[in-house]
Amino acid sequence: MKINFNASAVIANNSLQKNDKRLQQSLERLSAGLKIVNAKDNPSGLAMAKRMNAQIEGITMATQNAGDGISVVEIADGAMAEIHDMLQRINELAVKASTGTITDDDRELIQEEVDQLKEEIERVVADTEFNGQTLLDGTFDLKGYTNNVNMKVAYYGDKVSSGEYTIDSLSVVYKGDGTIDPDTTKASFTGGDGFPEDAEISKINGNIVTITGSDDFEMKLNVSQVVNFTDVKVNLVGFGAMDTQIGANEGQQLAIRIPAITLDLIGITDVDLGTEESATEGLGKMNDAIKYVSAARSGLGAYQNRLEHTINSLDITNENMTAAYSRIMDLDMAEEMTQYTTLQVLSQASTSMLAQANERPSQVLQLLQ
Repeated sequence: MKINFNASAVIANNSLQKNDKRLQQSLERLSAGLKIVNAKDNPSGLAMAKRMNAQIEGITMATQNAGDGISVVEIADGAMAEIHDMLQRINELAVKASTGTITDDDRELIQEEVDQLKEEIERVVADTEFNGQTLLDGTFDLKGYTNNVNMKVAYYGDKVSSGEYTIDSLSVVYKGDGTIDPDTTKASFTGGDGFPEDAEISKINGNIVTITGSDDFEMKLNVSQVVNFTDVKVNLVGFGAMDTQIGANEGQQLAIRIPAITLDLIGITDVDLGTEESATEGLGKMNDAIKYVSAARSGLGAYQNRLEHTINSLDITNENMTAAYSRIMDLDMAEEMTQYTTLQVLSQASTSMLAQANERPSQVLQLLQ
């Protein structure tokens, strides 16, 4: 028997420390409900789980963004629905003014209502906002620019590719009120670089010159002051729509295009129902105006359907990724509690054995009696 070095006590103490450390780790996991409390528990698993968690949080926010995008579309579409109704009313008045059974005095009264409706359309366009951003004034329409200050890109269709287009020549004749005369104008257009071979001026309404071509090519230019244009460079940048982040990663965006709704673009700036002849002409303009707004609303409806499908897809992705994250991070409480009970028993046994080992040197005293 030895008293200077109690090897049995050292062995029992080491076992107690190991069991106590494992018991402490088990307590941490049970308290947190996680398998990985510290990076040392599973370094690779922690790295994978944190990447997944970033995706989950990003997808959650992307779902909210998509919902906000739907709200934007609904607000814009609701405003356009009212504009649609007003255009239908103006069209109805144009039909009424086109008949020979009413007098010009009656048409003057009709024109007063038309003027009020046109002012209301402008007011709706100016006041339709989301989060302080005006929606219908072209802020979120595709942008285009020219190298001539007197010619602006008012609109171009979704089928028109971005890039540079060249207008070789364009000659216009103006009426006394400053708008382009669609009857006597000598406007001509020679297709240059970028335009379809069959590109031509198909319509002149107010100061808006519409160029159309094959494959649904359509471009509207707002022309003012200058009579002769030569070698005009038109740059269609292809962006400007409202970018909605609908994913957790870079580049996962949906650009929501909201075309401008202005009297010039829809072509009713100079609608005059004061005479039977002008009222008949106004019928054609109203048909084009209703088609323009209908096309804009159709595009918004497509965006809304797409966003709703996006939200459904994001919800499914979020659900599956959360399940994968849970498999890595979440603790099986029943299994861990079983382990904890075992470690608790081992810790108590180690404590008891250490006490017994510490008592052994005292037995030497019996030999000295």
